[in-house]
Amino acid sequence: MRFLPLCLLALTLTGCVHEYHPISSTPLHPQSSEPARKPAPRPAPVKLYTDAADLVSKPFRDLGEVAGDDCQSSNQDSPPNINTARKRMQIKASYMKANAVLLHKCEIVSSNAGCYRQAVCQGSALKVSSQ
Repeated sequence: MRFLPLCLLALTLTGCVHEYHPISSTPLHPQSSEPARKPAPRPAPVKLYTDAADLVSKPFRDLGEVAGDDCQSSNQDSPPNINTARKRMQIKASYMKANAVLLHKCEIVSSNAGCYRQAVCQGSALKVSSQ
């Protein structure tokens, strides 16, 4: 006698939950008239020059100053990294269509507002012509 109410309960619960979804070969989202988006282009590699003497025999154009930084927000965060600041400087130079950066200086400063300590790199973005 106990078996019959359990079967009826199970049958009513499955009847409420069951939904019919036919499988079709048509896509759920129709093709839009917009072309597919291409991924954002990666920044072009930017060569880093640490000595101005390396540029003496090469023709180049100065595109302006560029800087990169890495901030340590608090004492518990990981320390600032000069390599990260240098890489960010090179990425900013690539957005200026530069293919080289002449590094002026990289240093760790602790007097900057908003950062416990900060690695800062400064340089000149250059467009070096190949000969």
